This record gives sequence, structure tokens and C-alpha cells, in this order.
Amino acid sequence: METEQENHTNSAGFILLGFSTSPEFRGLLFPFFLCMYLVILLGNLLIMLLIFFNSELFHAPMYFFLSHLSLADLGFSSNAVPKMLQILVSQKNTISYSGCLSQMYFFVVFCTSDNFLLASMAYDRYVAICRPLHYSIIMSYKHCLILAAGSWFLSFSQGLLYVFTIANFSFCGSREIPHFFCDLHPLLKLSCSDTSSAETLLMIEGTATMLGPLMLILLSYILIMLKVLKVPSASGKYKAFSTCTAHITTVALFYGTLISTYIRPSSTYSGSRLRAASIFYTVVIPMLNPFIYSLRNSGIHEAMRKLLRMWVQKREIRAELRVPQKKPGATLENSGCQ
Repeated sequence: METEQENHTNSAGFILLGFSTSPEFRGLLFPFFLCMYLVILLGNLLIMLLIFFNSELFHAPMYFFLSHLSLADLGFSSNAVPKMLQILVSQKNTISYSGCLSQMYFFVVFCTSDNFLLASMAYDRYVAICRPLHYSIIMSYKHCLILAAGSWFLSFSQGLLYVFTIANFSFCGSREIPHFFCDLHPLLKLSCSDTSSAETLLMIEGTATMLGPLMLILLSYILIMLKVLKVPSASGKYKAFSTCTAHITTVALFYGTLISTYIRPSSTYSGSRLRAASIFYTVVIPMLNPFIYSLRNSGIHEAMRKLLRMWVQKREIRAELRVPQKKPGATLENSGCQ
């Protein structure tokens, strides 16, 4: 009987409060976030297409991992932003219990994959700068596939861990989540079960998952810095560091937001702060990453030029095919020979 009642309370779903602002202000937020989401879609899809349809870039480790990072960013945003836009424009803010768990699952998956992919990219930069003679062997296409597959496997596994943990809790009180998507900590605060031990375990596991890749990134850049400082010429130092600036910028934005938001107990969370941080890593960072990695990237620029040339050539060929062919007898008729 108790199990049936628990299942009933859990199947009732939740209410996403989103942004508790006036309708006029929500009307302004909708086109703003819609434009940002369209930039995210176009920017990350373009990066992926440029890499996938260029064999040289696709088999280069840095661009291979960048395509996976773009995929993760695209999933990160698409998991949360469409529901946020729906809440802003229609006030349809209910979400089913299974839909909420699904949204939280993919949030954990894409967030964790960002962790491991950024660490893989840092390792790639370390090998390229500190062990250039062994680069083609260490960062072979096979090894890159293993790193990418391992990143996604660990991400999906961690997502299952979080979902199974939340699924064991009962929700018998308030159903209102002060957020625009189903995040872990608001759900823990809503549960009427004792979540203290599970919360401690999840925080330890989440911290290890976050700080493990971060430590690898920091170690990689410490070794890179020590190597670059030995380079005698200033131009050589600049060239080495310039290959890392885009990645360092992304790491600083991603981990700065994540650590300040999640490395603390859920009882200390405020809805407004959590929403602000969530907007930053589900909207702002995925929107900025394509620009960060492409503005000063000669490989992306060259791939873009090739794509534009192909598009122009196809347009010219289509235009030529549309030109009507003159009939053979037309010239004789117009020449005056009768």
C-alpha cells in the first residue's frame, strides 16, 4: 500500500517556475533567448559539419575532440532551452515525473562529457607541445576514438547513477521547482525522503568527476608552461601559447561556473543564483565556444573557405544548366538566308 502511494506521488509530475517575473519582462526574454539558442544551433552545427566533411580536420585530434565538444554543447542547450522558451511564451510549465528524470539524466550526461572532453583536449595540447616527435603515435586516430568513447561511456554511466538515486526518493510535498529545468539539487530539496547520505555520496562522486579532469588539465598546462619557458625565442613562445588560448578560455568559463555553483550542499542553494549560473553554462558558454575556437583558427577558416567555394561552384553549375540551349536552326533563320 505504501509503495502504491509512493508511486502515485512520484507520477504526479512537477511545476517548473522558470523566471518569476512579470509577463512583459518574460515577453522580452523570449526573443532574447530564442536568438541565443539559434546562434548555438547554427554555430555548433557549422563547427561539426566543417570538421566531419573535411577529412584532414576530422583526423586531426584537436578538431576531432572539438567536434565532440560541439555535440555536447548542442545537447547541453537543447536539453534545457526549448522547455525554458515554452515556459516564457506559453506558461506551460508542467513536466512529467519521467520527463523530469530524463531531463536531469541528459543534463548530467552532457555536463560530464564536457569535463572529460576538455581534459582530452588538454592532454592533446600537452603531447603536441611537450612530446612532438611522438605526437602521431600517442594521439593516433584509434587512441582518440578510445578517449572519446570512454568520455561518453563514463558520462552515460554517471547519468544513470544520478537517475537511479533520485528514482528511489519520494516526492509527497511541494511540486514546484524554482528553476527552468530539472536540476539535481532542487529535486533533492523537494524530496520528503531522507537524502542526507545519498546527497553526501553524490557530492563526493560529482566532485571527483569534476576535479579529476580539472587536475589533469592543470597538470597538462603546468608541464606545457615549463616546456614553453625553455623556448629561446619570443615568437616560439607566442606560437606555442596561441594554440592553447581557446581551450584555456573555455576551461576557465566552464569550470569557474560549475565549481562556484555545485561544490557545496544543496541546502545552501538559492533559486536565483542557480538559475543565473545555469543560464551561463547552458546558453552563454555553448554560444561562445564556436566563436572562441574559430576566430583565430586557421584550420576552421580554411575549411570555411572550401565550403564557400563548393557552394559557389554548385550555384554556378546550376545557373549554367538553367540557361536554355539555342536550337541549331535558329542561327540559319536569323542569318538572312531564305
